Amino acid sequence: MRLSCADEMLLLNGCPGVIGLAAVLSGERPEVDRVRARVVERWAGLERMSQVLRRPGGRRGGARWVVPGPFDPVAQVAVARSGLDELWARSVDRPLADGLPPWRLFLVPDAAHGGDFALALVAQHALLDGRSLATLMRSLMDDPARAGEPVRQVPLPRSGLRAAGRELRAMTAPGQALPTRVPGETYASVAVTELAAHTVRSARRQPADGRGATLNELLVGAVAGALRARYGPVREWRQREVPVYTAVPCDLRGRANPGELGNTLTVVRAPLPVDVDDPLARLRACQAALAGVPERAAVHATVLFPAAEAARRTGPWVTRLLTGRGRHSCFAATATTAMKWPGGASTFQGRRLVRTVGLPPLQYPGTVSFALAQAGDAFTLTAVGNAGPDDAGRLADAVVTEFETWARTATPSVL
Repeated sequence: MRLSCADEMLLLNGCPGVIGLAAVLSGERPEVDRVRARVVERWAGLERMSQVLRRPGGRRGGARWVVPGPFDPVAQVAVARSGLDELWARSVDRPLADGLPPWRLFLVPDAAHGGDFALALVAQHALLDGRSLATLMRSLMDDPARAGEPVRQVPLPRSGLRAAGRELRAMTAPGQALPTRVPGETYASVAVTELAAHTVRSARRQPADGRGATLNELLVGAVAGALRARYGPVREWRQREVPVYTAVPCDLRGRANPGELGNTLTVVRAPLPVDVDDPLARLRACQAALAGVPERAAVHATVLFPAAEAARRTGPWVTRLLTGRGRHSCFAATATTAMKWPGGASTFQGRRLVRTVGLPPLQYPGTVSFALAQAGDAFTLTAVGNAGPDDAGRLADAVVTEFETWARTATPSVL
């Protein structure tokens, strides 16, 4: 089976491409054989979970998905040797070995973060996207029938070629990476931190003169404030006149395929208002920038992706050109993903779900990725940095500070 355009771009982008999602649970840890039995029961019929990547002659080009047989639960499901934070730090820059389906499920004895153990799914991004991870993890729960959630239909763009031209210009404009102390010297780092529910609820009422903010808008706005706190205004960075962007993943699934596995997504690039001084003004600017994201994502789905699929039939150089440009122009200094656990409260073999913890991918040097996961009233932020030493931890703390700043601002509630 030929890789999709999205699969191939994620395979060839030069990044480790490892992502993850953990369900932290409360109660006695089950035996690994019981976990394997549930995995076989729920996942054995999913062809995507048995796919193996074959690279002819060891080359990266010409890769294909093959299904040599059903996955082996003993090889795919194991007990982690460390806690969840250590598992994330160990996994983020180590691609999974070839020869097996590129995913692993770990039973984590020491989950921390308010739970007694965790189930942690790690996969190559070329196989699964973040929505797929949530669908799969939700399907392991005791009530899998509630795994689906309403999906907003992707709007159709108003004008095809004209909108595509505007989007191409927006996606190819020069951007800059995060400033590091020693140019070219970066370090991989992972940080997981929790946000208090009352803080997030209060922050969502901002700005007071508007409709309130979505979780995604808050995350993007908080990242803009965190970059300013850590590195100063963009006008003081090395490339003073070049803006800094964030990559916003957009799910392209519709009502007909809400549980589809794979990479049914695109990424829209949005400018970060790092030079804006006031936190609420930064949030308004982010809301304005994100307002057009659904329509821009529709342009990708209806015009740009079909064109890229047609062009790459002429040879692998098309995909290499598309992925290489992002590497050289710093397509996005950050990536920002808000993830909500689908289907409400859950249990696994009677053990209660406490929270979810995401693992966004390690991107190009000079970048940091953020994933804000919500499960009920539990909010957990994970930052993955490829920048300065412990920039992930410092920026994660700064994001929390930004939420707390909004929460302290006395405003009337916006329902």
